[in-house]
Amino acid sequence: MSDGSRPAQAHADIAGAEGPAGRSAVVVGGGLAGITTALALADAGVRVTLLEGRPRLGGLAFSFQRGELTVDNGQHVYLRCCTAYRWFLDRIEGTALAPLQDRLDVPVVDVARPEGRRLGRLRRDALPVPLHLGRSLATYPHLSLAERAAVGRAALALKGLDLADPTLDTQDFGSWLAAHGQSTRAVEALWDLVGVATLNAVAGDASLGLAAMVFKTGLLSDPGAADIGWAHVPLGELHDRLARKALDSAGVRTEVRTRVTSVSTNENGTWSVQVPGETLHTDAVVLAVPQREAYDLLPPGALDAPEQLLRIGTAPILNVHVVYDRTVLARPFFAALGTPVQWVFDRTDASGLDQGQYLALSQSAAQDEIDLPVAALRARYLPELERLIPGTRGAVVKDFFVTRERTATFAPTPGVGRLRPGARTKASGLYLAGAWTATGWPATMESAVRSGVSAADAALNALGRPRPRRLFAFEEAA
Repeated sequence: MSDGSRPAQAHADIAGAEGPAGRSAVVVGGGLAGITTALALADAGVRVTLLEGRPRLGGLAFSFQRGELTVDNGQHVYLRCCTAYRWFLDRIEGTALAPLQDRLDVPVVDVARPEGRRLGRLRRDALPVPLHLGRSLATYPHLSLAERAAVGRAALALKGLDLADPTLDTQDFGSWLAAHGQSTRAVEALWDLVGVATLNAVAGDASLGLAAMVFKTGLLSDPGAADIGWAHVPLGELHDRLARKALDSAGVRTEVRTRVTSVSTNENGTWSVQVPGETLHTDAVVLAVPQREAYDLLPPGALDAPEQLLRIGTAPILNVHVVYDRTVLARPFFAALGTPVQWVFDRTDASGLDQGQYLALSQSAAQDEIDLPVAALRARYLPELERLIPGTRGAVVKDFFVTRERTATFAPTPGVGRLRPGARTKASGLYLAGAWTATGWPATMESAVRSGVSAADAALNALGRPRPRRLFAFEEAA
């Protein structure tokens, strides 16, 4: 089997340096969870082979070429509180390419008001929690004075919830908000504005446990926790090129276009991983793949109830991409109300476009639109952009296309918490990673990286290897 990222001799040299007692691991899946696991294991001196079926790394956060454009499959952001993903960026030397805001500042445009288009902002002040958002909430024009006061009371109640309480996962966030005096308008203009983008579900479809985790961690923990960061380069530059460079430097053998067909135990306690034309023998295996793929690869007895993996639902995200012949938007992004449009980002510089402007619309919880034809989406969204962005009126649309991730995330429905497995399985030497595992976070890049750290920690403990000093420190969820 050809080595996709490093010379075979270099890999052999690393194996020789470890000697006969060297320990090895195979990581199946080259998304953020798999990359993290591989880096952490390699940093601890384990010989690692990373196998990815696609022709590139990055999982569901990747880029592709469309003519001269470099296009991200979807707009991904992270927050200052995403300490694991920030560690990942630092580990691959990509921090400067995905900077954070100095201070949370989200323009919110409402086009459904009788008086016409209106701009509001959600931004923080340099004050302690919860005062850091007090002025922003007090002047937020998209809610009435009574609604703003009710939001403040609900936020304090949310802050008081115990995230370790398992009953939170049995309730839906929408019912909790209604019970705490939140109007339909408040849910739309504030709670869902944040929640849909982070949970990929509206409040009524989301677990209270996951929603509480998002709002407590992002808005009610540290003044700067919700400051937003995003890649100013194509995602492939981070999650493929720089990640592969880091893997190479760590001594990881990386194979792309290599799909694993089976995983099985050997009589001596080692593992066999079957790929077309080759069987890899190893001490440990980490399945860093989506839950349905993990289910197909799990050997009998690895989980008490493996069918629970199939009960973890999925939720889609639709991205609408529009290229105009001129600059139509002066700000890097904004959120929208009173329109099907959710969030709009300027991707002009990152895509390499040298004339005009390229906007990307990120549409989460897109169950009703994910399969609509491109023509129908064009007819739906171009007029909405004209309502939201006056500069688009009269501008020529040079390109319009969509990207669809039908299984972008796991569905954060009430009860999903008890279905999410930890990193360890009942089979010695076999571990799970992925944003869908029991990280305590919704399906985000942060959750994916945390799962990789958790799987690596579990594997290193079993292999008798010390935890690498530079590995992100976290409280293990497994």
